[in-house]
Amino acid sequence: MRSDCVKKGMQQAPHRSLFYALGLTKEELEKPLVGIVSSQNEIVPGHMHLNQIVDAVKTGVSMAGGTPIVFPAIAVCDGIAMGHQGMKYSLVTRELIADSTEAMVMAHQFDALVMVPNCDKNVPGLLMAAARLNLPTIFVSGGPMLAGKVYGEKRSLSSIFQAAGAYAAGKLNDQDMEEFEQNICPTCGSCAGMYTANSMNCLTEALGMGLPGNGTIPAVYSERIRLAKHAGMKIMELYRDQVCARDIMTKDAFLNALAVDMAMGCSTNSMLHLPAIAHEAHVDFDLELINQVSRVVPNLCHLAPAGYHYIEELNEAGGIAAVMHELTKKDLIRLDARTVTGRTVGENIAGAVNKNPEVIRPIDNPYSATGGLAILNGNIAPDGCVVKQSAVVPEMLVHEGPARVFDCEDEAIVAIKDGTIVPGDVVIIRYEGPKGGPGMREMLNPTSAIVGMGLGSSVALITDGRFSGASSGAAIGHVSPEAAVGGPIALVEEGDIISIDIPNHSIHVKVSDEILAERKKKWQPREPRITSGYLARYADHVTSGSRGAILLPLKEQ
Repeated sequence: MRSDCVKKGMQQAPHRSLFYALGLTKEELEKPLVGIVSSQNEIVPGHMHLNQIVDAVKTGVSMAGGTPIVFPAIAVCDGIAMGHQGMKYSLVTRELIADSTEAMVMAHQFDALVMVPNCDKNVPGLLMAAARLNLPTIFVSGGPMLAGKVYGEKRSLSSIFQAAGAYAAGKLNDQDMEEFEQNICPTCGSCAGMYTANSMNCLTEALGMGLPGNGTIPAVYSERIRLAKHAGMKIMELYRDQVCARDIMTKDAFLNALAVDMAMGCSTNSMLHLPAIAHEAHVDFDLELINQVSRVVPNLCHLAPAGYHYIEELNEAGGIAAVMHELTKKDLIRLDARTVTGRTVGENIAGAVNKNPEVIRPIDNPYSATGGLAILNGNIAPDGCVVKQSAVVPEMLVHEGPARVFDCEDEAIVAIKDGTIVPGDVVIIRYEGPKGGPGMREMLNPTSAIVGMGLGSSVALITDGRFSGASSGAAIGHVSPEAAVGGPIALVEEGDIISIDIPNHSIHVKVSDEILAERKKKWQPREPRITSGYLARYADHVTSGSRGAILLPLKEQ
């Protein structure tokens, strides 16, 4: 056992004394030590109940012959962090989670790991740690929130952000807002739409790192507790067979995850997280691969905010297994990929049934022949940018309009809400990238304000920042290179005509190369917004959004 170096031999007597101080027995020290990484806290609704999940995992580990030991991981609620300086601290926690998990595991020499995440950054952060550590590892998430009901209609978190925009436009009153506030988030769990948290939990299952149901079983269902117990038991099988994380997270696994991503129209944030996880797993992954998959994988689901179905309905329709089974009908899934079940993907999904073709469209009747996400390139974004094309209204798939340029999110929100932005405009929000923000803030407030003000079908938004999975509309993010390093988005001027052609993966400012070159000569780097603390260190080491905003030593950038 790996943990023998802290348990066996007379030189380890001091170590054993500390284990005994924890209340462990000699019998427990004879068994493999299974680290359970718990993201539970009392500030994130998706995490408030994770102690129940952890207790169930501990039961499963003990039943199967292991010694479970819990330690924590941090997690930020993106909804609470949204729209103020706190959002700078969201994406950056992904690296803190990966690094601190690595530190805990290496310091204490665990034999195997069960990861218990649920929300936006701690799912990919723990997947990065799993790939980096390469131990037997399994994931069990806390599960999605049930949809709320506002005036009898199913709703989720994106609706209240849009309601705030409608309130600013005088379309809703105080009583309406109270109705939204009290009813939009009715249970614990990750917010009910296909936002980033649920996207990443579903993709964890598609990667083969979670048991069937990991992405979709609602948080409040007893089935979620049973799933956690089975995960605890299954980790002991993975340990005995020495099936490690990188045995599962192979190139085929990432291609499967991308296919599911495109079929379901997941959050654009998955285009930051999948490359970052692949980097830790030593798997080649670039933006061109994303478009290659998107060209051949049809979009089968329109889950909120792209449509009116919610994760609970996806679960009832058969979940990720049913989505993957539909994709097998056109040979779009690598069936031989290994999973934490001990079986292949093909074996896992062989009996899957699509129980609701309205929630999961049959592959011969998709919403579109191409995937839910697309990478665009052009003279604004030579290294690419990303859009959730399944959430764009048809009339905005091709658009031209004048640039309305803002050097931070806050200025743009004021302009949107005071009526400065008009139909046809293209809002540019820059200096909000990984380095420039720093921290690459999500832009749910401006996208929701655009929709709430009635501009969702006539105004586009382009940023070197990123979007919440709850964003919808012609919202184009991760523009690379970012403004802070002199990327072309820094050279766009008020009134420049912006041309967007999503079906043809194109985005341009209609300005000649010569004029852009002259503007580049005059451009000067901006003084950093933050010069101390973790964000300053992060800004020094973070790479482009096109590389997943991973951290690298300066000499490797």
